Amino acid sequence: MKQLHFKDNFWSNELTSTVGYDAIIQYHNEGKRTCKEVEDFMKARAGIEEKYAKDLLGLSKKVCGHSEMNLAHLQLAQSMREEVRKLEEFREKQKEARKKIEQHMDALHKQKASQFKKTMDSKKIYEQKCRDKEEADQNVYRNTNNPKHIEKLNAKAQQAKLNAEEADRLYQQNLSTLGNIRDEWLKEHVYSCEILEKQANDRINFIRNTVWSHLNLLSQQSVTSDELYEEVRKSLEQCDIQEDIEHFVTLRRTGDKPPAPLVYENFYSGHRTTHAPRMPPPVNRTQNGNNLCLEGDAIYSTVQDAGYSLVRN
Repeated sequence: MKQLHFKDNFWSNELTSTVGYDAIIQYHNEGKRTCKEVEDFMKARAGIEEKYAKDLLGLSKKVCGHSEMNLAHLQLAQSMREEVRKLEEFREKQKEARKKIEQHMDALHKQKASQFKKTMDSKKIYEQKCRDKEEADQNVYRNTNNPKHIEKLNAKAQQAKLNAEEADRLYQQNLSTLGNIRDEWLKEHVYSCEILEKQANDRINFIRNTVWSHLNLLSQQSVTSDELYEEVRKSLEQCDIQEDIEHFVTLRRTGDKPPAPLVYENFYSGHRTTHAPRMPPPVNRTQNGNNLCLEGDAIYSTVQDAGYSLVRN
């Protein structure tokens, strides 16, 4: 199947028309916008990866002190930044090359349009001068029997002839100039089509490769992350719950006996050793009043508490 090319498919029947060239430029503008959108997307994605890596670093310092994961994301962000830089350079390089072409073609289009108008104006003048010459010749022919005006009419006819010949010369001169400008424009149009088509090929190829490389980076990041996850899984496989508990007990044990229950201690109990037992006040008895304290008699506490009594033999 025959390949289609810009130089064979973007012409117009009108000499001053730029519809084909305009279509190519519009196509390139759309491509430039696509290129910028990819660039902005990758720049934003790199920023997200950088922030994510910093957040992971802060989290890892708080939790486990490991930073392999955030380093991987930082490397991914740096790689994305490098892709963005290359894309910016490529876009600017194409922009400068296309700017030169557009400036040259715009100048040719203006020159062509100006010369076309000049040629069309000279054509109108030429046609009008030819009609003036024909009218002057008709006047001479119609007044051949009038010798009083024949000389004057002949002079006008001669001048009309000279004017028509001068208009014809200017018309042909402008037409020739327009032809030269057209030839130059045709050559430059073909050259511009070839350059712009190559730029389109380069842009599509570059963006395709850039996106492909970007996806490879993401895939590699997934592989790296899974490798780090696998290290954690392997570490988890070595986890022995009982061993961990026993290690903690051995390292931090505080004793193997619980505290004894607290017992009641009566203030007046003879079992208190810290102070001498308190004795009730002596009872004075007289022999005559039968108040004599005898051995073996019971001694009662004199504590003034209706709900409390203590008997000690």
